[in-house]
Amino acid sequence: PERHSYRMIKESGEFVINLVTEQLVKAADYCGVRSGRDVDKFKEMNLTKEKAKNVKCPIIKESPVAIECRVKEIKKLGSHDMFVAEVLSIDADDKYIDDKGAFDISKCDLITYANGKYFSLGKQVGKFGYSVQKKKRKK
Repeated sequence: PERHSYRMIKESGEFVINLVTEQLVKAADYCGVRSGRDVDKFKEMNLTKEKAKNVKCPIIKESPVAIECRVKEIKKLGSHDMFVAEVLSIDADDKYIDDKGAFDISKCDLITYANGKYFSLGKQVGKFGYSVQKKKRKK
């Protein structure tokens, strides 16, 4: 609750989740360690604010995917509160849409964060149902 973003989300009832690429990892780290109370993160990291479709807060143009959300409930969990939200839209950059009109996540160079480190995603390690898929018989 002491975070700057907490107050903004609680007052507006809205937020956007912007997915992070390898190209945005430095900006994501900076935004995680600097407070918007003290610095303009968009300006400092050369990020572009873009108007969202359904919420008043901006999306980050450089992000491949922006998930626009409206808060439905706030659950108190000890030292933190959890915002339970409804997803209003998922906005994906057209360059990540394949020729069949489907979102191709493998084109995004997404990253993840675990144990204080950032990791690149993209290597497929399985597909839905592969653990129970019947093996093809050889002819």
